[in-house]
Amino acid sequence: MTVDVTPSSLAPESLGPTITVGEILVEIMATTIGKGFLDAQPLVGPFPSGAPAIFIDQVAKLGGQAGIIAAVGNDDFGRLNVERLRRDGADVSAIAVSSDYPTGSAFVRYADDGTRDFVYNIARSAAGEIDLNDSARALIARAGHLHVMGSALSIPAVWPIIDYALGEIKKRGGTLSLDPNMRKELAAGEETGRQFKALVAASDLLLPSGDELFVACPAASADEAINTLLASGIAEIVVKRGQHGSALHTNAGRVSRPAFLVEEIDPTGAGDCFGATYLTCRRLGHSAEQSLDYANAAGARNVTRRGPMEGTSTFPELDQFIAATPRK
Repeated sequence: MTVDVTPSSLAPESLGPTITVGEILVEIMATTIGKGFLDAQPLVGPFPSGAPAIFIDQVAKLGGQAGIIAAVGNDDFGRLNVERLRRDGADVSAIAVSSDYPTGSAFVRYADDGTRDFVYNIARSAAGEIDLNDSARALIARAGHLHVMGSALSIPAVWPIIDYALGEIKKRGGTLSLDPNMRKELAAGEETGRQFKALVAASDLLLPSGDELFVACPAASADEAINTLLASGIAEIVVKRGQHGSALHTNAGRVSRPAFLVEEIDPTGAGDCFGATYLTCRRLGHSAEQSLDYANAAGARNVTRRGPMEGTSTFPELDQFIAATPRK
């Protein structure tokens, strides 16, 4: 059944900015195809990166109020990231600068089958030094929506900030979205699993892709998982299906939209751009169908650029992309 589920249950833009908490990294990419980093090889970068940073940059590029609580090193990698976010319109007031630790990093190499190997330095970088300081509290105090990336839960210092922010924002009538994004290299432990379950229970919007749906709700089928999650109180579940498009599930029904046909250069960051665009559209009052179209376009446009944040888009850029790009 196709239905219009406008208006969204998410807090409107007028309540305050969308904020997120988590890692800011630089990404350095191998230009060769193969397994791992056991041999010397050419590299390109550094590119601004980190799932929460990509997400909030995309929110800002669309003109949404956006801010991030994070930490970078007092180095060129940190300055590269902060200046990109500031230039694109994000609030960088709650990004701390560490004099003791370098900016986090991720080295990436593609295999023949399209899978990726990552070598991260997060926990022992500035990214692991995130703190609930006065600047973070000030950003939380005016926020209308909290977005959490599963990858951020790999940083022990992040949970107390998320827990505090969630309580404060919900008290103001704000909302929570969760992208279960979690790399195998950042595998969750028992405590992280408990935190993840608490976030699922509090979520207003869930943004899974692939098997992440079953991480959020173990079930025999996708339909069973979705129905269970909707019954638990989640208002909107948007399943990212890559080349098969995307689908929104609510208690009122289902809305699906097709993917755009593009030549993929680098998929890193596509899901982050998708989620940021869908959320921002819904907070701005767009219909479900239009929000999915813009989100599909943001994800597709992003994969045509090398570097995870190089393909973030404005609304005019998305309009041009949609007009010029065939759908599957």
